[in-house]
Amino acid sequence: MGKIAFIGLGNMGGPMALNLHKAGHAVRAFDLSKPACDKVAEGGIAIAASAADAVAGADTVITMLPASQHVEGLFLGAGDLLAQLPAGTLVIDSSTIAAATSRKVAEAAKARGVAFIDAPVSGGTGGAIAGTLTFMVGGDTADLERARPVLEKMGANIFHAGGVGAGQTAKICNNMLLGILMAGTSEAIALGVANGLDPKVLSEIMRRSSGGNWALEKYNPWPGVMDTAPASKGYAGGFGTDLMLKDLGLAQENAIAVKASTPLGGMARALYAAHSIAGHGAEDFSSVIKMVQKRG
Repeated sequence: MGKIAFIGLGNMGGPMALNLHKAGHAVRAFDLSKPACDKVAEGGIAIAASAADAVAGADTVITMLPASQHVEGLFLGAGDLLAQLPAGTLVIDSSTIAAATSRKVAEAAKARGVAFIDAPVSGGTGGAIAGTLTFMVGGDTADLERARPVLEKMGANIFHAGGVGAGQTAKICNNMLLGILMAGTSEAIALGVANGLDPKVLSEIMRRSSGGNWALEKYNPWPGVMDTAPASKGYAGGFGTDLMLKDLGLAQENAIAVKASTPLGGMARALYAAHSIAGHGAEDFSSVIKMVQKRG
């Protein structure tokens, strides 16, 4: 098996890197956060002193970073990581960023003989830990097939959305819908509870009825209904409100660029922005239910 450099060891990246290590890949990782590095080091992964150190001798480079500016800064900015990659290296960017940024980095990579695909994921931290993520890939078919044996160690579903940037477009469409669904699910549960219904009973009724959705199946926003959901853990971990807000912002920017109408996406972005301003940005995005819960 080849050598893999993994840069970005947050709630998603850390478990993904560990799954590659457990599958027998030689993984060398890096993150600016020492606690994040320490956590994966406990699992046996070698920690590099820098991003440049991580990619030295690597056949494949995987990045899982917060936003567009971080990806562009890493590859094209002061770090200029692309200049340090030999021709033939495969870059898999699993960050959720603007499609235009993916295309910009891919164009620069191609000029250096480096293969680049955007492969954002869905499935949350649970999917990252279990290795059951869904990858939405943008890039050449040949590059995807090169990446497939690596992606299969981290995910259960791999979709080829189209050329570079298509994976990012698919991801923002998915996350816009997720944000809308979570807000709507939260309103429905809160309304039922305000009328005296048991949130667990109501959730099961809706889950098995026409209102059923992913939030009710695997990520219930009401504390105590689902032991494995962030709601039952003080909304810790999971997918942060500020990350959802970023993705909803990307969706709105894209909608403006292509003149698409996304009124519910715009409303969802406004809700999560207000929730973040109220001090809940670091909490899991399902904590948006706090905005509609009846008090007292």
